[in-house]
Amino acid sequence: MLLAVVCSLIYSREIKSNDIIPALAKVWNVLELRILVLISLSLQIVLIVFGNRRKHIANKWLQPMVWFTYLSADWVATVALGILSKDSKNPKLDPNFIIMASWAPFLLVHLGGPDTITAYSLEDNELWLRHMLELFYQLAVAIYVVYSSWNGSHLNYVTIPVVVAGIIKYGERTWSLSYGSSQKFRESILPPPDPGPNYAKLMDDYTAKKAEGYKVSFGEVIETTPIVLGHSQGAITNDPIPDASSLHDGFYFFKIFKCLFADLILSFQDHKSSQGFFQNKTWDYAFKVIEVELGLMYDMLYTKAVLTYSHLGIFLKFVSFSCTLSAFITFFFVIDKGPVDYDRIITFVLFAGAIFLEIYAVIVLLSSSWVMLWLSKHKNWRVNILYRIISRFQKCFKLSHTKRWSNLMSQFNLIRFCLKDEPVKCIKIQKFLHIYQFFEKSYYQRKKFVPEDLKELIFEQLKEKSRGALHIETCKKLCAHRGDQVLNKWNCHTLDWSAEVEFDQSILLWHIATDLCYYSDITDNRSCKYLQSCITSRLLSNYMLYLLVICPFMLPNGIGQIRFEDTCAEAGELLQERKYISKSKKACKMILGVKTDIPPSKLKGDRSKSVLFDACRLAKCIDSLEKEKKWSKEDKWEMMSKVWVEMLCHAACHCRGFQHAKQLSQGGELLTHVWLLMAHLGITEQFQISQGHVRAKLVIS
Repeated sequence: MLLAVVCSLIYSREIKSNDIIPALAKVWNVLELRILVLISLSLQIVLIVFGNRRKHIANKWLQPMVWFTYLSADWVATVALGILSKDSKNPKLDPNFIIMASWAPFLLVHLGGPDTITAYSLEDNELWLRHMLELFYQLAVAIYVVYSSWNGSHLNYVTIPVVVAGIIKYGERTWSLSYGSSQKFRESILPPPDPGPNYAKLMDDYTAKKAEGYKVSFGEVIETTPIVLGHSQGAITNDPIPDASSLHDGFYFFKIFKCLFADLILSFQDHKSSQGFFQNKTWDYAFKVIEVELGLMYDMLYTKAVLTYSHLGIFLKFVSFSCTLSAFITFFFVIDKGPVDYDRIITFVLFAGAIFLEIYAVIVLLSSSWVMLWLSKHKNWRVNILYRIISRFQKCFKLSHTKRWSNLMSQFNLIRFCLKDEPVKCIKIQKFLHIYQFFEKSYYQRKKFVPEDLKELIFEQLKEKSRGALHIETCKKLCAHRGDQVLNKWNCHTLDWSAEVEFDQSILLWHIATDLCYYSDITDNRSCKYLQSCITSRLLSNYMLYLLVICPFMLPNGIGQIRFEDTCAEAGELLQERKYISKSKKACKMILGVKTDIPPSKLKGDRSKSVLFDACRLAKCIDSLEKEKKWSKEDKWEMMSKVWVEMLCHAACHCRGFQHAKQLSQGGELLTHVWLLMAHLGITEQFQISQGHVRAKLVIS
């Protein structure tokens, strides 16, 4: 359509070659606003469709697309409003300005954004005050444009309902951003101030009774809250709703454990209640409950869920939809039935787009866990029919309340990175433009599905540990273990040194050692008993290195980046010196063949932080356990997999809740699920020791 306008304007008259640029400038002046308005609508459609999918899709193209669209949407709408306000100074210059002025409220609606995304990252929530200021400014601009075009015609009144819808949309976004900010979120969780027992009154009573000659003493009565177990038992659940039971438990624990994301503490009763509940559940059910909790947390921090799923939010949605629909009907009947021009078509497209956005938002709302929880509590034929209708819409728009995270764990392997065995397109151009180093690590990053065997291993190992998590001191010790407890249980004291070094160094040591052992033990026989432990260990090994290299903010502070770079430099030098090897298996066998009788630090000093040959020594020590302790390979790999699980748990509980919350918008992290599972099983430092207030009782004798 726009191309046809351009052609008609250019070729409607004879234009000389030197007049093309001025002619194109005139064409752009005519089309500028119209193009921006249509782009703004297109960006809103992209955001509402894909904005919420990043919760359960960890795609390397989805994240940049949503990021670009999120930033562009506000910019395009703001620029379009600015052009409208400029044109409103001379409304008579364009006979269609009264129609174009009706676009200003639509741009206000676009600035309010869709329900599926309010913030791209947590940092956006901190800018809620800026958005509130922009709300007043953009509202003033929109009203000014409408006022400038006002001539008392019926078409002017069409804009009023759309302005109301725009105010609602923009207000919802600002309020949701405010709630998601760290300060407001923390304040919403904090309980009311508790002054405790009235000390002054107790002392007055004590002094008065003592002055009267009584022998007075205090007796102690500890206030306790009963510990509740089995929250889903007895709950009314609707069988057709998938995961109805886990929805109930997830919502229950979400209200309690969301405080961990604000770095607050759990009460003693909540700690014991959760611990007792999860110890009696299976691994798959426990992970389902955690998925529900993290999905709800994503909704609260990155979408309008905190308002949308409230009574006020439902009312506002009804009002905004009614305003948009009534404005469209009015516009259809009051618009002149003259020849159709492009501005009228654009206005109809804007109305159609606004109505589509509202309808799609309702479908997303009905497909959410919040609505499914409500449906699961009501067991009757009307609810069942409603659920069947919702299910059809879910299939049509590829929506599902059961998809709550990507179920993927990223992989990064040091040997492969050093070998540079991944073909890179246009590598010479990237190096010439100095952008290759920026993308280099992403080329060697892979994603793997989290296997069920790994989830079961993590749950069973944590469940065994949680039996000793009774006091805060015990919990601190459990959180501090990073492989050493497993080594002690397996009586592997010759490997203790690998767990006593700094954590980032320990990750690198065990990562390289795992690779070296893996390629020396792995065979083509897929029926070997230790194969699953091999795969599990390597998955965790590559995942922990991914965290060290790509997400170091999720690990305890250290010099992991320096150690990684130095180790890569030494490995690269070795590979070039010993004739370039293109296969990981051959490279590992060559590294393992280097004699390491003398510790590397004695020959090289400590200037280089490389751990390559320390890891080689570790791999040889692990292999020697087969002879020294007469272990089978199955025993060796079982021990290694449990060491990696303990290191994973150490990293999880030493990562702040804020950092875990940041990763929810990237498809979710296994580390976050482990962190929350540990908290549910009582392995956390974020709970208080006391059981309640000590109530003093005066004892008079």
